[in-house]
Amino acid sequence: MLLRLHHAAATALLLLAANPGASARVWAAPAGAADTASASPVAAPSGGPTTATADAAPPWSPPDPDSLPDTPFGRTVRYGRDLITRTVTLIGPDAKDPAMRYTGNGLTCQSCHLQAGTQQFGLPLAGIWGLFPQYVGRENEVRTLEERINGCMERSMNGHALPLGGPEMKAMLTYIRYVSAPETVGQALVGRVVPALPLPDRAADPIRGRKIYGEMCAACHGADGQGQRLDAADAAQQGKRYQFPPLWGPESYNDGAGMARTITAARFAHANMPFGTTWQSPALSDSDAFDVMAFVNDQPRPHKGLLENDFPDRSKKPVDAAYPPFVGPFTPEQHRYGPWQPIVDWMKAHQGTAPLSD
Repeated sequence: MLLRLHHAAATALLLLAANPGASARVWAAPAGAADTASASPVAAPSGGPTTATADAAPPWSPPDPDSLPDTPFGRTVRYGRDLITRTVTLIGPDAKDPAMRYTGNGLTCQSCHLQAGTQQFGLPLAGIWGLFPQYVGRENEVRTLEERINGCMERSMNGHALPLGGPEMKAMLTYIRYVSAPETVGQALVGRVVPALPLPDRAADPIRGRKIYGEMCAACHGADGQGQRLDAADAAQQGKRYQFPPLWGPESYNDGAGMARTITAARFAHANMPFGTTWQSPALSDSDAFDVMAFVNDQPRPHKGLLENDFPDRSKKPVDAAYPPFVGPFTPEQHRYGPWQPIVDWMKAHQGTAPLSD
């Protein structure tokens, strides 16, 4: 297995070497602080750069895959991009070949990784190449980029893993390497993660969140949360099912996805939603973001089996993970809605000795 993982990564590097001009397309963005996505939930419960760091971030100017020549490298980069933007058609439930139906819902990878994974503070794929392999608390082990992609396939996409040595995995890796050209190995680009939000000193309020959803989100995602589905002709042309994706129901992410955690989802929504919002000028207040995503994540969605196996080292489990087993003397409702700071403080005080609760 390890040989196959190394082979896939090496293939992407060989493709890059075959077209050295691609690596010369650098961005106007310096390397920034290390990615905290896999850090301990006690050390960094809200994650991401501080507001001051975000405010100082220069704009990104990502390289354009369409500028590459019609070579094996250029075609592979473009196929990788298309897998991000046309996921449903190429490797999802609308793929012509049933054997290619790896994803299991109506989302594209671009539903979360905005602008084909190149939007600053929009959960970009750009800038992650040099950060892997890295420790991931969910599995309590060092994970490769291929394994991290397949984690998304099984959770956010509610599907199953891509073959590690297959052309689709190679294309994704090649695309990610291409758009990550300016990064320094071991450091994340400024804008790699969404800006942090201070944890609220109260529980998130899904009842208030329902009202905010109706005012701020329903116009795009639908009053019923099922998104705006394209007609058949537009869906075929664009390679996706939805103009705006569903936020709950059978076509959305499952309950094991990172977006199913309210802190993670609130940070993303605050920096990027409604669609077109930028991290410099958020439309949602901090409290609105927590409340509306508490409402969204209260709604029914697919279930990921064996969630009890996540975070074998329970001290690494995020404080807002809403599924058992839980750490410490806190109710499931407090893990789901907060307030989270008391859980953070308790876990800091009991590192290495934290007992489980039901």
